[in-house]
Amino acid sequence: MKNPNDSFLRGRLRSLGFALKGMWFLLTTEDSIKVQIFLTILMIIAGFYFNLSAIEWMLQLLAIGLVLVAESLNTAVEKLADFVHPDYHEKIGFIKDISAGAPSFAAIISLVIVGIMYVPKILVMF
Repeated sequence: MKNPNDSFLRGRLRSLGFALKGMWFLLTTEDSIKVQIFLTILMIIAGFYFNLSAIEWMLQLLAIGLVLVAESLNTAVEKLADFVHPDYHEKIGFIKDISAGAPSFAAIISLVIVGIMYVPKILVMF
């Protein structure tokens, strides 16, 4: 909640604290985020192993960020939907299914990016 007595800087620091708290909640409570973080670590290791260029690193990090953001927003929508209507409801189910589609799109695009970057590097090894 915004405190009217906060200075601009103090308000930004409070916002950063809320953001870090939200990231911590995601990392400690959501299995989908835990899986994505594990895959992120694998992709970073692969990036060092295959000596990615600066552009490839940027693309890989953007793809990772895209997936993490989509997973986070999906989790927020699902938590909100469950709070608003805890029992099964067809419309809430529809909303949650649509929300689950966002990380799926992000993951597919990320897999395409990874394929474009890594498949040629792997083929050179053989």
